[in-house]
Amino acid sequence: GGLFVCIVGTLRDSHDYAADVAAKGAAVLAIQHDLPAEVLAALPDVTVVKFESTRYAMALLSTAYFGRPALEMTMVGVTGTKGKTTTTHMIKAVLEAAGHKVGMVGTNGVYYPGHHYDLNNTTPESYELQKILRQLADAGCDACVMEVSSQGIMMDRVAGIHYKVGVFTNLYPDHIGPGEHSSFEEYRSWKGKLFQRCDVGVVNADDPNTEALLEGHTCKLVTYGIHAPKVDYRASEQYRLLRNKEMLGVEFTLTEPDGHTLDVQVGMPGLFSIYNALATIGVGKVLGLADAPIHEGLKKALVKGRVELVPISHKFTILIDYAHNEAATESLIETLREYNPNRLVVVFGCGGNRSKLRRYGMGEVCAKLADFSILTEDNNRFEKVEDIIADIKTGMAKGNPDAKYVEIPDRLDALHYAIDHAQEGDLIAVIGKGHEAYRDREGVKTPFLERELIEEYAAETGVE
Repeated sequence: GGLFVCIVGTLRDSHDYAADVAAKGAAVLAIQHDLPAEVLAALPDVTVVKFESTRYAMALLSTAYFGRPALEMTMVGVTGTKGKTTTTHMIKAVLEAAGHKVGMVGTNGVYYPGHHYDLNNTTPESYELQKILRQLADAGCDACVMEVSSQGIMMDRVAGIHYKVGVFTNLYPDHIGPGEHSSFEEYRSWKGKLFQRCDVGVVNADDPNTEALLEGHTCKLVTYGIHAPKVDYRASEQYRLLRNKEMLGVEFTLTEPDGHTLDVQVGMPGLFSIYNALATIGVGKVLGLADAPIHEGLKKALVKGRVELVPISHKFTILIDYAHNEAATESLIETLREYNPNRLVVVFGCGGNRSKLRRYGMGEVCAKLADFSILTEDNNRFEKVEDIIADIKTGMAKGNPDAKYVEIPDRLDALHYAIDHAQEGDLIAVIGKGHEAYRDREGVKTPFLERELIEEYAAETGVE
């Protein structure tokens, strides 16, 4: 009695299963290309509807099936290469501070009051996404903030959704290759489609790709930045660093469209946090929020596994971050360097059954920029941790032959070692796993949530 949508995927074409699903009781088939005559002949009681794109059809069918839930909420979509997850969390914090009931969909999963669960994709498939939006609306959410990936737009996962506000963070080469985008220009073009399906676009005027990305946009624009000659919301080039047991953040001076200035504190470190905060301020202003909840939300915003402070000591700072490649690691360490720690210590490994180039790159960066490295496991999968560490050491030798490090294959032991040997004023970055709540050894996943493990050990050992 059901409807089966035949999708042409990157690995297989489910039109091949048309006869099989009909035999199992499907009443309607949605197809994108003709089925073989012998298959059609075997489907006398099945309604077959042909669409130009079954992905697009599935999105609109799902939208209708779940009662168009996006129309019941203020929809905010965030796109860009980096900063999507952090910016959505900041916007959520600001909206909640203003009294809104907010749902969130993205890399870290689905959140709505009292609920959280993980997702397989940053932007889920259209049927799953519409089902989630219905959950949020039924739970009383009046706003939904979601990450909108280029894949999500290209594959029509967000077709049928119109956003009140679209946000652009920045653009770097990514997701280019088989089954993804054919070129950087195509990647940029799909990102830009968000600004043909929103009322207002809040965009980063400092990014060199912004003008090309916005080609063909149909929305009103609100701009933010630090260096661009003319922007609506500008942050001062000079910013102040904030560091105590509860916060590793920044403070900057904001200039608004009318020339009014005020100081803004963000509870996350670095220049990238200022850009994410500017995007959030732009969204808040578009939605008519007062200054107080915007500033309260920015100060309190927390993203699990993204420069997430674990406040266990007044003497040293320890944080967790998802950085798991060379570029992200370099950006993080350079940001943390600004805080002039006594020592910058990095605890890291690299994933098994993944490119060795990542191991060499992370090893090289940490050898150059960290004062001390603790080499350990990440998700080894089906490789030996010793082999992975050997590859990391190859990169370290290239970066700095005299780099100081220790090898501790068990990650829990490595965390304990980092805490036991912390010196006053140290800044310890535990990177690679971030928000992940498991450890993968030989394909077996076991619970491993670093924040909890660090807090438990600190309590056991009486860290002050």
